[in-house]
Amino acid sequence: MNTQLIEKVYEEVRRKIASGEIKPNDVEVAVKEIAKCENEGKVKNEVIEVKEVKKEGKFMQAPGLTEFVGTGIGDTIGLVIANIDSALHAAMGIDKKFHSIGIIGARTGAGPQIMAADEAVKATNTEIVSIELPRDTKGGAGHGCLIIFGAEDVSDARRAVEVTLKELPRTFGDVYGNDAGHLEMQYSARASLAIEKAFGAPVGKAFGLVIGAPAAIGVMMADTAVKTANVEIVAYSSPSKGTSHSNEVILAITGDSGAVRQAVIAGREVGKKLLNALGDEPTSTTEPYI
Repeated sequence: MNTQLIEKVYEEVRRKIASGEIKPNDVEVAVKEIAKCENEGKVKNEVIEVKEVKKEGKFMQAPGLTEFVGTGIGDTIGLVIANIDSALHAAMGIDKKFHSIGIIGARTGAGPQIMAADEAVKATNTEIVSIELPRDTKGGAGHGCLIIFGAEDVSDARRAVEVTLKELPRTFGDVYGNDAGHLEMQYSARASLAIEKAFGAPVGKAFGLVIGAPAAIGVMMADTAVKTANVEIVAYSSPSKGTSHSNEVILAITGDSGAVRQAVIAGREVGKKLLNALGDEPTSTTEPYI
């Protein structure tokens, strides 16, 4: 059985359930149709069984709330509030011009959601109100996230959440893991407001993120990255400085787009070799994009 094919089918079915395109009761028919489309011209003589897709995870049941937008990879949920309560509005410190908010919450990952949210800000009339990175033990030594978009119109807030969820399979492409830890690389040719809010990176310049857990591997990845190309360090975070005491090192860099990309790739290659020394070969759950 082709594992990547199963994952593609699984994610597509989840997306269609979340968007209301198919009903949970119609999962078997949907799996067969999507598998056939994915399979055509790519994997000959491959047969996707419904039970094999289902065992990859539990298909979520849409809750039937207008505030619910959808779910995504990394235990991510997207919500929207059209008219936030005035008392809560003040308590959260949200600018008065924003009547609506979009919410992205996740238990696994922070970098992928932030990078996806950065694309959402570029594509919509929204702003990032806040980004918080709680420690979350699910997903292997790292963070979860809470991202709040502010919008004057609820349609903009909803669209920002939709774009973020749609971008997640791509931004999870260079996240690798095994039982011993995880590695994460991110790259953007042009950083926008979400990246600035989260890491203090200059808007409009290329941005890269290199993360290694356990932290010892992250230190080596960071050193390799900055030695490889002429880049500027935006932020360096370790277990007791800049993280929620998680066992990882996070390096954020900026500079010329080619240099940033080269540095991130160099960090990735050394990180994969070191993490492999602690367990199985680290694998990506989607398709690497850098």
